[in-house]
Amino acid sequence: MADFFTRNIIIIYFFYGLSFFVMGLAILLESGHSSKLDFARALRALIWFGLIHGCHEWLEMFLIMRSQISGSNNPPWILPVRLIALATSFLFLIAFGARLITGVEKRNLYIAMLSVITAIWVIGLLGVLFNQSTAQTRGVAADVYTRYALAIPGAALTVWGLILQRRRFINIGMPAIGRDVLFAAVAFGIYGISQLFANPSIIFPSGFVNFQVFLRWFGFPVQVLRAGAATMAAVFITRSLRAFEVESNQRIEELRDAQVAEQERLDALKAELLHRTVIAQESERQRIARELHDETGQTLTALGMGLRGMSEMIATNRNRAIEQANQLEKLAMDGVEELQRMVSGLHPPQLDDLGLLAALRWYANDINTRFGITVNIVNHGAKQQLSSDIRSVVFRIAQEAITNVVRHANASVIDIQLDYSADNIYLRVEDNGQGFNTDVVLKKKPGKPTAWGLLGMVERAALVSGTCNILSHPGKGTLIEVNVPIIGETNHD
Repeated sequence: MADFFTRNIIIIYFFYGLSFFVMGLAILLESGHSSKLDFARALRALIWFGLIHGCHEWLEMFLIMRSQISGSNNPPWILPVRLIALATSFLFLIAFGARLITGVEKRNLYIAMLSVITAIWVIGLLGVLFNQSTAQTRGVAADVYTRYALAIPGAALTVWGLILQRRRFINIGMPAIGRDVLFAAVAFGIYGISQLFANPSIIFPSGFVNFQVFLRWFGFPVQVLRAGAATMAAVFITRSLRAFEVESNQRIEELRDAQVAEQERLDALKAELLHRTVIAQESERQRIARELHDETGQTLTALGMGLRGMSEMIATNRNRAIEQANQLEKLAMDGVEELQRMVSGLHPPQLDDLGLLAALRWYANDINTRFGITVNIVNHGAKQQLSSDIRSVVFRIAQEAITNVVRHANASVIDIQLDYSADNIYLRVEDNGQGFNTDVVLKKKPGKPTAWGLLGMVERAALVSGTCNILSHPGKGTLIEVNVPIIGETNHD
């Protein structure tokens, strides 16, 4: 059996190198996936371990083939090339294991582990090279020392890191991937143990535990064990790459659930807003009916009674009839003014006839007259083309903001800014009132009334693809900022 494996050692080296090279290539092809897993970031180091170590084993294979064909010694430059390739691959294996253990957060610990292991290897390697007399003995001793100082610690760190990663996969609902990395950990453990059986040299314990001893114990070269471990590691590491697909599916499912939950929230909010809109409409109708009854109705009743009395008075007391006619005329004018005020409150004619800015100034003057609150209005930029929808939305938001100030803010001054630009209209309403906590008022909680007026302003802005930001702090007033795009509008403000 030993003679069979010895005769076919080239094939063993080929599959040994092929296993690690294919593993590195497979990881490289999957490395484009976006992932939040520490495992994904650690795999970047394993790519280079697989590719470089696979090439190293193929180099060993070609050197054996060259020796068998030509019988000549290897050129001098082969020794440093082999050693650099071997050490580099094992350093990437150490980086892989260290990254699995420390994760992305403990970057300083990760760098410290790499630095300490590398420093120990460099110092020991210099001692080995300076204590050997010939290039052949230096090459063998350096190879053995590199396997002891880098390969075995790298395999041990990888085993530890993969076991930790298995727990993380189980915790995030990927038990199958956890089993794959556990088998990969077993493979790397076997691979690390196989590095003990290196070439005989002065490096302890290679004089007692080496590949010759392994061949006597088990009847086949240690390269067979390494090739088997490499194949096992490649298979299960490649299988573990399914974690990216599983993670993507989980993220898609989470996004879908979040989208459904958000849609349900929006549907509930729209239903509630619709309900509130109906209630507001009914309340407005009741208010209009009450004002018509109390104001206009009483005015008309008074006019009717006055005209009836005046018709009886004309024949008996003409002067008194003229005086009463004047009173009735004034009463009619007051009724017309009250009716005009009511109609203007529903939809100011200035909004259509004169534009948004004129309507805001009219409403500000009305608020100042009725409630004694100073309302300052400034505007910048030339008037742009606005549709009736945008005019109504911006005016209603300003109206609602001012109404809230009158009702709740206990303010004395309201500052309004209206700016036009080429593609946007900006409204700013700020008061010096008592303010409120937006996190408390705007966040819906069970048993707490919702600030539908404030939410309505946000919804109105969204209807015309705009935004409405509400900023307030207790004791510091309230600021309403509205931005509405006006690209493509054709109706003049």
